[in-house]
Amino acid sequence: MVEYVVYYRVSTERQGRSGLGLDAQRSMVNRFIQTTDTIIAEFTEIESGKNDKRLELWKAITLVKKTKTKLLIPKLDRFSRKVSFISGIIDQGIELVVCEYPNVSTFFLHLLACFAEEERRQISERTKAALAEAKKRGRQLGVNGKKLAEARKQHKREFVEANLPAFRAIWDQAPSASEAARRMNAAKLKTPKGTKWYPATVLSFATVAGLV
Repeated sequence: MVEYVVYYRVSTERQGRSGLGLDAQRSMVNRFIQTTDTIIAEFTEIESGKNDKRLELWKAITLVKKTKTKLLIPKLDRFSRKVSFISGIIDQGIELVVCEYPNVSTFFLHLLACFAEEERRQISERTKAALAEAKKRGRQLGVNGKKLAEARKQHKREFVEANLPAFRAIWDQAPSASEAARRMNAAKLKTPKGTKWYPATVLSFATVAGLV
């Protein structure tokens, strides 16, 4: 038998009120927990992952230390997006268990966090480079650009509303974004652009739908 303290996090009040993001996380925990396991407490936070001073998280960590249990989180990015933060928690002797990666060691959790952080850094750099190049070419990033961006967002929102039941059914059962993408493609479901699904596309859809 294993005893867990569970930590959930959503980024916005809207996600917290709707329960969409939390529902997906709870589904992951329910699939992970064995019949002989025990959840002694659950903590839910509505806060940005960039903020390390999260009240509910530190309550959960304090309880884990006191009860000598394990800290269970549905997804690594729900815990933190910073390698230094994750390492600091693990260095305190906290045994961190991630539903998304059930058989991954502490060493590989560090590696996964490093890869995620590096990927976000590269995406940020590519975005900045693209904007700089657009300005260099004399493109007007003003009213027209904003109207186009809003039109695209509206199209994506409408697509999400129309396809949410099918997407959510797959999302709740898939253990990862990669597996969700594979299942979406196998079901011959198309993205808003009519292309194949990839992990990044799945995460983008899930974010718009309020599932993460």
